Parts: sequence; C-alpha cells; structure tokens
Amino acid sequence: MNLPNKLTVLRVVLIPFFVVFLLAFGGSVWIFRYVAAAIFIVASLTDLLDGKIARKYNLVTNFGKFMDPLADKLLVCAALICLVELRQIPSWMVIVIVSREFIISGFRLVAAEQGLVIAASYWGKFKTTFQMIAVVLMIVNLPVLHLITTACTWVALILTVVSLVDYVMKNHKVLTEGRM
Repeated sequence: MNLPNKLTVLRVVLIPFFVVFLLAFGGSVWIFRYVAAAIFIVASLTDLLDGKIARKYNLVTNFGKFMDPLADKLLVCAALICLVELRQIPSWMVIVIVSREFIISGFRLVAAEQGLVIAASYWGKFKTTFQMIAVVLMIVNLPVLHLITTACTWVALILTVVSLVDYVMKNHKVLTEGRM
C-alpha cells in the first residue's frame, strides 16, 4: 500500500463524510455545505496527486489502475446525486454524466480482457476538471456566482459528451473487431 494508493483509498473514505455534511439538515446549514466543499476539494486534490506521484516515482500498481478511476467516479457521482436531491442540478444531466462513465468503464473492461489499457484522454481530463469545479460551485451555491456555476455545469456536460464521442471513435475497434 504505497502513497498513491493510500491517497486513492482516502478519496473513497472521504465520500461518506462529504455526503453527510452536504445533506445535513437538508443542505440548508451553510457551514456544513462549506465543510462538504472543503472535503470535496481535498478529495479532488488527492486525485491530482496520486497519479503524479505514482508516475514520478514508478509506483503504478494494478490496485491503483483499478481503484483510481473508480474512486473518481464514486466521488463525482455521489456529489451529483446529492445535488439532484438538493435540486441544484437536473437529474437528466446527471443521467448523461453517469451513463458516460458506465460506457467508458465497459469499454475499459472489454479492452482489459484483451490485454489492452486505454489511457485517459485530454477531453476526459478536461471533463473531470470542469465537473469538479461545477460541483464545488453548486455546493457553495453563492448567488453572485450563479452564472459562472451554470456555465461550468454546461461546459462539464458538453465535455462529458465530447469526451464520450472521442473515446468511442478512438476505441471502437475494441468492440467491433476485438482489437484496437
């Protein structure tokens, strides 16, 4: 259990704390929302750090390859589902985002069975960045930032679709021909 893997596990462990603080008192107590935002930011930063450390110090493991993307999906999906409950994002947007994650995970599973590793694309990284920014903005829910929050949410959604199309186009042979 090296440092990058510990950071990944920490991200997963932080999720229930994040959810409890965000949903406490129906999301109406702002101090709890700010704590939830801080937890989400810390968890998001562990995502940035674990990969950099793993690559820099040659600490890439099968556990990390499996758990890191799963931890990211759990964190973002938990946040988005909570934000639907708080009526801050429409459920259809979350369905699009979650569907993309399932489709990409399916592709990766099929590729892994063929001994292939499909790396994350820049579109996917931009998507994740905008999703995380949009989530933080929705959590703090400051009226003065409403337009920025809305813009980031739409950019995240558009990048979700663009990254899915890019991913499918680049990797369709995994499904259609059995190899890339």
